[in-house]
Order: sequence, then structure tokens, then C-alpha cells
Amino acid sequence: MILPRTDTQDVYRVLSQLDEPCYIVRSGERITATHRPPIDAELLAAAGPVALGRLAVPGFTQRHQVRYPYMAGSMAGGISSVDLVLALARGGHLASFGAAGLPPARIEDAVRQLSRQLDGKGWAANLIHSPMAPGAERDTVDIYLRHQVRCIEASAFVQATPDLVRYRAVGMRPDPHTGVRALNRVIAKVSRTETAEIFLRPAPADVVADLEATGQITAEQARWVQQVPLADDITVEADSAGHTDRRPLLCALPLLMRLRDQLAPGVGIGAAGGIGTPHAAYAAFALGASYVVTGSVNQACVESGTSPAVRELLATVGTADCTMAPAGDMFEMGVDVQVLQRGTMFPGRASWLYRLYLDHAGVEDLRPRDRERLETQVLRGSVAHTWEAVSAYLAEHQPQELRRAATDPKLRMALLFRWYLGLSSRWATQGDTTRAADYQIWCGPAMGAFNAWTSGTPLAGSRNRRAAEIAHQLLRGAAYHSRISALRLAGVHLPASCSEYRPQPVH
Repeated sequence: MILPRTDTQDVYRVLSQLDEPCYIVRSGERITATHRPPIDAELLAAAGPVALGRLAVPGFTQRHQVRYPYMAGSMAGGISSVDLVLALARGGHLASFGAAGLPPARIEDAVRQLSRQLDGKGWAANLIHSPMAPGAERDTVDIYLRHQVRCIEASAFVQATPDLVRYRAVGMRPDPHTGVRALNRVIAKVSRTETAEIFLRPAPADVVADLEATGQITAEQARWVQQVPLADDITVEADSAGHTDRRPLLCALPLLMRLRDQLAPGVGIGAAGGIGTPHAAYAAFALGASYVVTGSVNQACVESGTSPAVRELLATVGTADCTMAPAGDMFEMGVDVQVLQRGTMFPGRASWLYRLYLDHAGVEDLRPRDRERLETQVLRGSVAHTWEAVSAYLAEHQPQELRRAATDPKLRMALLFRWYLGLSSRWATQGDTTRAADYQIWCGPAMGAFNAWTSGTPLAGSRNRRAAEIAHQLLRGAAYHSRISALRLAGVHLPASCSEYRPQPVH
């Protein structure tokens, strides 16, 4: 085992200059790190320059016209804002606009801005599977096709829906070299092998046939779309913010890569969930990830579409400050999302609402003390008054659901509770101080790990957190740890002060 006996600051300086080679040499009794070893020195170990764009195989960067194998995943409700996507795209990273939960007019406005300002640069927009509101999925695809959005991040899909297939098929073109080329790229976010398999195979023949029969795609598009996988890349989502199965990345990523190698070797496999430090990013690349995806850490950036109050709160989070709570969009199905527990009462109140839903046939059946708590602490108004607001919204957006609710007290209760669950995330993004105790903040343990890593540095302050710089620091740190690993495998034992990459100013 080799132990460099020299000034540790000099060792760290040499190691962290990643565009230079690094040599560990012995000169007399002294062992040190250098970029250019003396002629009479004994070479003990060496590590070449590390280019950030080469941390993974180049397929992802080439496909999406970006410089780095790094993606900022979408966060619903516009938290992954236009400003966030612009900042990251201009920095050479892929970012996905958080279209989920937004009205069509706002999605279209965002797409117009991004198309105009990012001509020639890679970017994406989210398409979320909406089983409770299929019209939203259709409207979003219409917008993306109308404005020629060339990349979508497909999330929460458990099947290949007609509108997802339609987006893929309409972008198919003949290619003299490969036979067929997909202009409309799909990055699928999954956590299970059975879901990944849907995207590793071509679009289902019956769905394609129906689209062709109804004139939504041409016969040529129908033929071409069945010659390629449904997705170009698949993001393996582990313990992430929001919707998550909380699967360990160390188990899920190799499993999905093996399935990919069997079914569609050309598809990229990315890693998401828990990516908040250089160690985590390097670990994902070391496992073979084609790219890494961040989420929670971007929400804490000044460009995100959430409120300063939420950003300040996120800057205080530890790795154990997250929990699971009922999801508003799939409330009746018992689906949970990962949210921040620190500084908000939302997780407890949301879980209580779900227990009420399971145990009662309708709001009318609630015990007096439960109804009082519901009206005073959660709804902040009478059930009747809140239902008026819910009814008005449904009458405009989902009249069929309102008609069903008129004769179904269980559904009425679910819709009433979903009103709270839906608005709680909006209160957070808008920074409504009267509802601070009810903020629903999607957050995973990556946020706490990031805070621990940046403690004592300029990035510790919420106002200093900029998305492109954080992406750069995480990739530089991953490259640094790849160098440390190479030297360690060569038998070099480095001082403890050199084992952690520290954020450096971006020049």
C-alpha cells in the first residue's frame, strides 16, 4: 500500500486538475503526486485526464445534442421551470420542463419560449400518464406535436398508451443508413423491469393498428414505429422525490441494464434517485449508467419554479427528513409520493385523510370530532363551502366526474380530499404563508446528502444554488472520484483529506 508523504493540499490540487494527467511518484524518501514526474523519479501509479463528457458512453450526448451525460428530470407543476431548462441547456445539459399538472395554455407558452430560445440545443418536456384524466395526456401530445418538441420524458406509464405511441410514430422518418429514424425521442422513467420491457420493445401492434385505422398516423409511420424500441433511453428511478417505489439503485440499475442488453442494446440506461453528491454520481457511472438524472437538488436552485420559502427549507434538509404520503393524482388507488417531512404537517394530514377514505362511505359518515378537525385544520372552511369550489372546477374541466359524484358519496369524499392534496403543492410553489404548515414538497434523500456535501461552502446558501453550476460540480466530482478509484486500484492509499471532492469556483 502506497501512502503519499507530502503536503495534502498539494496532492489534492494535483488530483483535482482533471484535464491534466496525474502521476504518483517516489523521489528518494518522498512520495508525491505530480502532473509531470521528474526524470529520476520512480513511477508508482498513473491516471490520465478525465473529460466530463466521457464519464459514460457517448450515445446519450449524441442523441440529445448535449455536451454532458447529465439530465435534470422533470418536476411537476412547473417546478422544473422554463428558466431552469434554459440554464441547464445553455450549460450543455439536458433538462425536462415540468409540464405535469399544468393547464394546456401554460404548457404551450413554455414550449414556445423554449423552442425560440434553445434553437439547436437539446431539451425535453414531460409527458405524464394520466389515467384519471386521459384528456390531459392527449392535449399535451397535441401541443408537443404542434410545436415539434423533439424529446419527451415519459413518466408514470405502466402501458404504451395511444397518445404516447402517436407521439413516437408521427416523428418516424426513413433513413438511408439505419432504415428508420425517430425524430421524436422518448426518455422513459421506470422503476420496474416489467415496465422497462414495454419501452425496450416496439409499440404494441394493436395500439399502432388503431391509430392507423383512425387516421392519426400514416401507414408508413405505423410500419416504421414497429421497427424500433418505444424509447431511446430509460431512466431507472430509485429512491427519488415524488412518485417512487424507493428501490435501491444498486439492485435496479444492473437488472435493467441486463434486460436492455437482451432486448435492445442501443437504448441508453440512466440512473435517477439519490443522485445528490459526486460519490453518488460516480457510483452510477461506475455501474454502467449512460447518464445520471437529478431532481431534488434542482428544486433547491434559484431557477426552479418553487417559492423562496421552499428553497430555504430545502437547504436545511437531512437525509432522514423525507417520508411517504398519499398522492393526489392517484389517491383512491393508494399510491404514495415521497415528500419532505421537516417543517410541514402535510404528510400526517394527508395520511389521515386516506385513512378516513378507507374507513368511511362518505364525508357524511365521519364522526363529529373528525369532521371538525377536517374543517378547521385541513380544509379551513366548511365541507359545503369547499365542495362548491370543487364542483366549480369539475364543471369546467371534468363534468362527467361531477355527474358521477352526485350519486357516489365515496367519490365525493375522494374529490374533496384530492382538493387539499392538489392545492398543497401549489401553496408551496406559490409560497402561501397562510398555508405554510400544509406545504407538499416533493423531496428525496438526495437533498439531505447534497446539503451535507456542500456544508461550509458557498453552495450551502439557497441563494447561491444555480442549476448549471451544481450540474458542473457534480460531474467534476464524479470525474474526481473516478480518478481516486483508479489510483486506489493501483495500490495508492490517499490521505483522508483527499478522499472527498470539494466544490470549486466555476471559471
